[in-house]
Amino acid sequence: MKDQEVELFDMEVRLLIEAVYLRYHYDFRNYAVSSLRRRMRHAMMRFGCERPSDLQHRLLHEPDVFAQALQYFTVQVSEMFRDPGYFLALRQQVLPVLGTYPSIKLWVAGCSTGEEVWSLAILLAEEGLLERSLIYATDINPESLKLAEAGAFALDRIAGFSRNYVAAGGKRSLSDYYTGAYQGVVFDRGLKKRIVFADHSLATDSVFSEVNLVSCRNVLIYFNRGLQDRAVGLFRDALVPRGFLGLGSKESLQFGMHAHDFELCVPVQRLYRKVVA
Repeated sequence: MKDQEVELFDMEVRLLIEAVYLRYHYDFRNYAVSSLRRRMRHAMMRFGCERPSDLQHRLLHEPDVFAQALQYFTVQVSEMFRDPGYFLALRQQVLPVLGTYPSIKLWVAGCSTGEEVWSLAILLAEEGLLERSLIYATDINPESLKLAEAGAFALDRIAGFSRNYVAAGGKRSLSDYYTGAYQGVVFDRGLKKRIVFADHSLATDSVFSEVNLVSCRNVLIYFNRGLQDRAVGLFRDALVPRGFLGLGSKESLQFGMHAHDFELCVPVQRLYRKVVA
């Protein structure tokens, strides 16, 4: 695209995002423009639209199309025990601390289709903490939440999940936690008893509980600075004193307005602790 064409395209995308907010109350207005530009192109191809304004028309007038298109507004890339070093750090350096509490609450913000949620449940089970833990799994995409709650994954993904699990310090075989079903696998319902799935937007909603750990990985990179600061402010307010915050490997609090509220305790894995004032 030429510069002027890109400028016009971005203008139409901004109008589309504003229209979605007014029509459906989903707020993507502070998502990074470069990310939205790429995702809207994919959505336009999917729904046969030549311009963002054509896509906007369909989204506004066809709610069923918007429900299908929502996946293009949010990031749906995940896998179980993704970045195994992160889960190994949780196992070795975070869970021993959380184990000193009589009860433990964790928040997976932007849980997508649930791979990280189920991974955390397995981790807690292996460290003997699941029965006194509660995991809040939140996302803005209701279809993703349904998939996350089902805990069902395609069979061809399991080998990769298993390799990650071993690298994350897994103490058993990952197959101990699932059963085969419909050319895929379904994870143990006993794990699900300690998980609460709920709709929550980091752009518009407020804190809903006090927690010991927030895990929000590879989400902030899709926000602009203002929305990043808002999200981290929510995490700070939700965390107990000296609570833990886990971010993605490409994310940092260094230049944000809440940098002074946290200290980096496991640098490579981007694990922070809330500073006690």
